[in-house]
Amino acid sequence: MSQRVEKAVEILKNTGVRMTPQRHAILSYLLGTMTHPTADEIYKALEGKFPNMSVATIYNNLRVFKDAGLVRELTYGDASSRFDANVEEDHYHAICSECGSIRDFHYPYLRDAEASAAKTIGFRVTGHRMEVYGVCEDCQKKTH
Repeated sequence: MSQRVEKAVEILKNTGVRMTPQRHAILSYLLGTMTHPTADEIYKALEGKFPNMSVATIYNNLRVFKDAGLVRELTYGDASSRFDANVEEDHYHAICSECGSIRDFHYPYLRDAEASAAKTIGFRVTGHRMEVYGVCEDCQKKTH
């Protein structure tokens, strides 16, 4: 078990969440991927190992993980949310307008923008979100 999974399991246990094999598999999958999967993608990845698991089980566990601060839900106006388990690092997202893939990238964190909003307009900042849209390398290769 990876160190990230062990730490997440400990956080869940400390908040009174019982660790089931399905919950552990969902958590391990999320922490092991950087693809920002949807609940359906997680379900499809795990249904072979857990044929009795439902999509509702995935959603319920994602809510538990979100409430525990282990994942961030990313909504983009379409019907399906994506889930990001990289909550320990400050990062932003580059989103491909062709295939919908989401990649993390690092850029100097925009704390100055938060501070400016607070100072200039008296805004109590609770966070921010920056996204860059374009065409990923894989999709660029397909068009050539």
